[in-house]
Amino acid sequence: MPQRISKSFEILNSKEFKKNLLFWAEENFETFCLLSSNNYDIDKYSSLKNVFAAGVIDSITVDEGDNDAFQKLKEFADASNDWSFGFLSYDLKNQIERLSSENLDRIGLPLLFFFKPLLLIKFDETIAEIEIMKNSAFIPEELFQEVMHYKTESKRNHENINIKAKTSKKEYIDNVKNIKNHIQLGDIYEMNYCIEFFAEDAVIDPVECFLKLNDISPTPFSAFFKHDDKFLLCASPERFLKKLGKKIISQPIKGTLARGINETEDYLNADLLYNDQKERSENVMIVDLVRNDLSKSAIKGSVFVEELFGIYKFPKVFQMISTVSSELSDQYHYTEALKMAFPMGSMTGAPKIRAMQLAEEYETTKRGLYSGSIGYIDSNKDFDFNVVIRSVIYSRNNSCLSFMAGSAITIGSNPEKEYLECLLKAQSMASIFNHKLENE
Repeated sequence: MPQRISKSFEILNSKEFKKNLLFWAEENFETFCLLSSNNYDIDKYSSLKNVFAAGVIDSITVDEGDNDAFQKLKEFADASNDWSFGFLSYDLKNQIERLSSENLDRIGLPLLFFFKPLLLIKFDETIAEIEIMKNSAFIPEELFQEVMHYKTESKRNHENINIKAKTSKKEYIDNVKNIKNHIQLGDIYEMNYCIEFFAEDAVIDPVECFLKLNDISPTPFSAFFKHDDKFLLCASPERFLKKLGKKIISQPIKGTLARGINETEDYLNADLLYNDQKERSENVMIVDLVRNDLSKSAIKGSVFVEELFGIYKFPKVFQMISTVSSELSDQYHYTEALKMAFPMGSMTGAPKIRAMQLAEEYETTKRGLYSGSIGYIDSNKDFDFNVVIRSVIYSRNNSCLSFMAGSAITIGSNPEKEYLECLLKAQSMASIFNHKLENE
């Protein structure tokens, strides 16, 4: 493992430290990443409360037209016993299966990007541990003081961002009816259908917008990622895949309902979601798909559903989350567990390949990083990756931002209700810009 200088410091307010750290990093680095659990149950959700990585010692980029992305990731991660941070685009599916993506891509991120960081900071509510490469110009004490006292003022008025829907309500409803016809014919059982919201000529401060999103929707798999002029502002509630020793864990989400306006309605809504047969049907189909995906890299007989139909409370919604685990077989490299489960079943449908083909047909925007994944591989070769949903993706050079929302379409789906679910999910991103999405 590369030699790092490590030193711990006491912090009084982790939220303020996170804010200062992001503004400081934005001024000083072309590439950096923050992954934050927002203090959700650490054992249930994440191995780390907050981890920040910045500066590039080494990196790997896979673009459209390149091949063997996961093989290149394997070689990159194994080259040293150091941390790697990065993202997997949804369109890596085209290297895993015989698929293609021809829809519009507004942002233009690579298919895959990972980097080994110069600077690593892990922090919780009271302690920040700073790790710096031994030969770095940074000195831990000076860096900590610089971050702690870094101040910035609001730079942008984000209320003038003109957000548009790429798909009209009528187009959406017609497409859902067509997708249900595919289900009726036996092509698929379920399909995750997504629509895009976007803004052009959008000049924003990505850090300010992320902090506002994080206030509106603090989630256990939130992330901020900067790579050159591209930014991801992520408020994801969902884990894709975690490795801890030999154990592999996936926590697919299928099932969403708005929070109540008071405690009584909150309780009733949670119970309503738990007992909703359509939502249960969606969830169990994806659990079966995840079980199949994990079994490809697992020791035979080790795949286990640890929790089915768990109801979890978030600021705006309840989510139905199930937990599936397995034990990684010695014959597979840990990156193969990622490849064999990618893209995540909660964002595709079942059967997986046909659902992805139909998603490409009915969607009008290339998903790119949306419904891909962002995360880390640590020095022990354990990893944790989220599902990139509830996220704004922004290109500073093109002054363009994009966010998507989707839902699972089954034979029991009501097109109007599915559209409202998309609006509910998308509203947290639109709220950053004080924009109200209309049901029209």
